[in-house]
Amino acid sequence: MEKNPTASKKSFPPLGHKRWIIAEGYIPGSSVGPEPEMLSHETACVLNASDEDAQLEITVFYPDREAVGPYKVTVPARRTKHVRFNDLNDPEPIPRDTDYASVIESTVPVVVQHTRLDSRQAENALMTTMAYADTETVMMK
Repeated sequence: MEKNPTASKKSFPPLGHKRWIIAEGYIPGSSVGPEPEMLSHETACVLNASDEDAQLEITVFYPDREAVGPYKVTVPARRTKHVRFNDLNDPEPIPRDTDYASVIESTVPVVVQHTRLDSRQAENALMTTMAYADTETVMMK
C-alpha cells in the first residue's frame, strides 16, 4: 500500500466536544487470563484530531462520597489515547468493585468512547458505547 504524503498534513474542522460524560463506570475487582491484555478495566478512548494538544481534566463521582479530581491527562495533537481508569492514581486510585461516573473536560474538542473489559470469568465480556457529549462550549479555567 502506498503512503499518502498529504494525509498527515490534512487539517480537520473541530471534531467532537469539550465536555463528555460517562454516567456508568465500574472496574471489576478480579480478572481471568494474562495481564495486562486481559486485566478487567474501564477505558475512555479519546480522539484528538486537532492541531493542538488536548489537556483533559477527569472528575470522578461516587454514590456515597464527594467527587475526586481532577485527574489530568494529555492527548497529543492529531493522536488517539486510551485512558485506562485503572491507571489513574493522582489524586487517588479509582477503587475496584465500586460504582462511579465521570466528567471529562478538554481544552479542545475531542471524541470520547467508553469501553469496559470484564474478565472476571473465562467467558469475557467487552462493552463499548459513546460517551454523552455536552454540546455547550466549555472553557477550562
